[in-house]
Amino acid sequence: MRFYLLSDNIDTLMGMRLAGIEGVVLHDADQVERELRRVMDDPRIGVVLMTNKLINLCPQLVYDLKLNRKKPLIVEVTDRHGAGQLSEAITRYVREAVGISI
Repeated sequence: MRFYLLSDNIDTLMGMRLAGIEGVVLHDADQVERELRRVMDDPRIGVVLMTNKLINLCPQLVYDLKLNRKKPLIVEVTDRHGAGQLSEAITRYVREAVGISI
């Protein structure tokens, strides 16, 4: 099982490469959608790491894949743009998936 990074900046990609994680830098929604679909169909990849900014470019696609595909797992990672709102993201995922507010 491999990790793969979809990033919006070279700094995050270089940091992940130091940990042995390959990936690509993307800049627009079309690129993200195309690459995400390609990666989701690669049986060697078990975890897709995505920066906050890229998830925000195509949130519906990401949420749909998270809810309807078992593999690979999509994980949101914080990048140089800020600390991110991981707890808010988790709450939002639960609210959208289950229909309840926590």
